[in-house]
Amino acid sequence: MDFELTETQRMIRDTARDFAAKEVAPKAAELDKNERWPAELVAKMGELGFLGIAVPEEYGGAGLDHVSYALAMEEISAACASTGVIMSVNNSLFCDPLVKFGSEKQKKEILTPVARGEKLGCFGLTEPMSGSDAQTMATVAKKVDGGWVIDGAKNWITNGPHADYIILFAITEKDPTTGKVKHTAFVIPSGTAGFTKNARDHKLGIKAAHSCTVFFENCFVPDDAVVGKVGEGFKVAMATLDGGRIGIASQALGIAKAALEKSVQYAKERKSFGVTIDKHQAIQFMIADMGTELDAARLLTWRAAALKDKAVTDKSVRHSMESAQAKLYASEMSTRVAHKAIQIHGGYGYSTEFPVERNYRDARITELYEGTSEIQRIVIAANLLKG
Repeated sequence: MDFELTETQRMIRDTARDFAAKEVAPKAAELDKNERWPAELVAKMGELGFLGIAVPEEYGGAGLDHVSYALAMEEISAACASTGVIMSVNNSLFCDPLVKFGSEKQKKEILTPVARGEKLGCFGLTEPMSGSDAQTMATVAKKVDGGWVIDGAKNWITNGPHADYIILFAITEKDPTTGKVKHTAFVIPSGTAGFTKNARDHKLGIKAAHSCTVFFENCFVPDDAVVGKVGEGFKVAMATLDGGRIGIASQALGIAKAALEKSVQYAKERKSFGVTIDKHQAIQFMIADMGTELDAARLLTWRAAALKDKAVTDKSVRHSMESAQAKLYASEMSTRVAHKAIQIHGGYGYSTEFPVERNYRDARITELYEGTSEIQRIVIAANLLKG
């Protein structure tokens, strides 16, 4: 088994690492403190091709593989997790479903400018009373002459306040006997009549990655707004989340990487009992565990990304379980590593003057969005138990 990266993959990683070190990391603390949307960094990511990494070149993307995407995501997220998740949502939750399920018109008119970074996308599945259980979704779309009328709300929409488009999921059919529903996906431009956005959310972490609640009230969209087939929105959502979980696993890797690097640096400088603390076995053990868990999570994530690449040409290949395993382990690992980083830093780790407290706050969300850890365990168990 070959674990070596290709020349192209190394180039993407190094480009992302250089951009992250020179332009993202110096702004990370300020972005977090002021909860400022990093407009200039988003624009630069578009110029570098990081907002449509795996989108074919004919539709404005870089035409690269998903391993390259995971590598770039880790580097950007190590510098600033907020900037990383903006990139993740645009790639995984918006561009990817349009590549897979979008019409030719949607790909040319919507996907292309979003993949180039000229426009920005977001993803609307979660609702105030419907998160992991899509059967309880309340947003509905009713068929009318020439299109659909949508009513409902979605919350925690990352990129929402700034996005030019949303991929939205709504109920379009309900069995009166069983109560079972069918969903349909739609792509809707911001500014459409009846589509409004609430003020941005205020959160524990990823403060510069703005999210908000969005509302649809008597919102008419034409038939050509449907993504995929009518009634097959659940399929679109699940396929999208399989890929999105690779993005969040990569974000978690970046956060943990940053926390580990800062801990190693600090341990070599801080002295106690006459020696630098890296000479103490208790610190060595923590660093050893942090590094081992990070590498294990990285291998799980690369495996899921490689399977996603294989699935592009081989439709029999599935990666739902592998993506769930990567997201589950990487997210929980990231929280553990950030926790140990604070411990190594002692009281300074609790201070906003040091970045590890931000790493800790940012890591926690990776266990929640794009499927909680509990949902990942359900997906993994279901795949294992069906044999």
